[in-house]
Amino acid sequence: MILSNLIRFTFLLVASILCLSACKNQVTNAQNESSSTPPNIILILSDDHAWNDYGFMGHELVKTPALDKLANEGVTFTRGYVPTSLCRPSLATIATGLYAHQHGITGNDPSRRLPGGKKGEAYHKQRGEIIAKIDEFDTLPELLKQKGYVSLQTGKWWEGNYSRGGFDEGMTRGFPNPRGRHGDDGLKIGREGLGVITDFIDRAHAKEQPFLVWYAPYMPHTPHNPPPRFLKNYENRGLPESIAKYYAMIEWFDETNGQLVEYLEQKGIKDNTMIVYVSDNGWITNPTQTNRFLPHSKQSPGESGVRTPIMFSLPNQISPQMRTEAISSIDIVPTILAAAGVDIPQGLPGENLFDIMKNEQSIEREAIFGEGFAHDMADLNDPESTLLYRWVIKDGWKLILSYDGVNISYQKHHDQMLTGPRLYNVLEDEFEMVNLASKYPEKVAQLSGKLNEWYEVNERKILQD
Repeated sequence: MILSNLIRFTFLLVASILCLSACKNQVTNAQNESSSTPPNIILILSDDHAWNDYGFMGHELVKTPALDKLANEGVTFTRGYVPTSLCRPSLATIATGLYAHQHGITGNDPSRRLPGGKKGEAYHKQRGEIIAKIDEFDTLPELLKQKGYVSLQTGKWWEGNYSRGGFDEGMTRGFPNPRGRHGDDGLKIGREGLGVITDFIDRAHAKEQPFLVWYAPYMPHTPHNPPPRFLKNYENRGLPESIAKYYAMIEWFDETNGQLVEYLEQKGIKDNTMIVYVSDNGWITNPTQTNRFLPHSKQSPGESGVRTPIMFSLPNQISPQMRTEAISSIDIVPTILAAAGVDIPQGLPGENLFDIMKNEQSIEREAIFGEGFAHDMADLNDPESTLLYRWVIKDGWKLILSYDGVNISYQKHHDQMLTGPRLYNVLEDEFEMVNLASKYPEKVAQLSGKLNEWYEVNERKILQD
């Protein structure tokens, strides 16, 4: 009897060990298979959103539970930047991986000084010429095609029909559609649900095709008209109405991100989906005017114009990390291409951060750079004709140099942009309250040299191409 029980126990023990081994192998095989399959890509592009207006960035009032969760699950760079703090050039940089002076889309619109103004034939012609600039470069959707990716455009898209950006499907019909300035039907996404995106994902997933989704909702961008269920969270707090509405818009936008991530989880594809988050530019609400911003934010080189958290989430390959190194949206294209297994084209100025994040290594980069131009483009083939500023950040020091690009209305309301060099230690002075240029002239000279070198190198690349 004892011998029989001993044999039975031994048999059960061996069977259990074999089962555990088999289960472990199945999990390992599943992980290997998942990591070898090109990840799906979702680009979430916030619109007119200040760098510190998130729960995970320490804001005491703004509620962003979905983005907080995403930030804690992925690799979050709390000191991310966009090179140009204006919607159209910023989005064109994210689509191409090039600086504004390289892709040539430096402003939102043609000059309104053209004969006939915004309704004149010259203005209409120049709109078409600006849109055609995107045809000269390989965009992210086009580069991903070589790995079998299908792509969808939703939300903000300035460069004409979605197909001109290389997207297979999209919501924006674009120029010359009268409503096609920057998105037409695409601007409904988020504010009117996510059905277009979920339907696209369903079809791509059914065909076992990796996909790219450009989710650039017109949020929290004006009009700041949030549903009452969000606005009530910020009323009766002593806030100006304009600020309460802006905060409520952020919470509404955050909800849509939560819905999108939850959908990926329900489909069982979240672990092999790279979610990339960035804002196109910053924003500081005017406390006396709804839907208006203050200087030193959007369109400016200040931290409240160019700074944004940047996140990368890919659960089956990247462990959670909260990082403080400065990175740029110029890094997004090469990083996504590396994750997808696509060769990175020579000449892209950004850094591939994929292996750095996977291996939790430090970033070997000396400095990051940016530039800003007038809202309206004057000479379409000469970016410097409307250049307002260039900036560089190195070792926590930030230098801003101003130029006299033609934009009278901008200069009138932002005359501080026409002053001398501005130098800040942004690690100690995040809101740039103390200009240290006169105190550290040698630092100004050193960083000015870095700026000149950066621009000359990238200008040579344009001429060589």
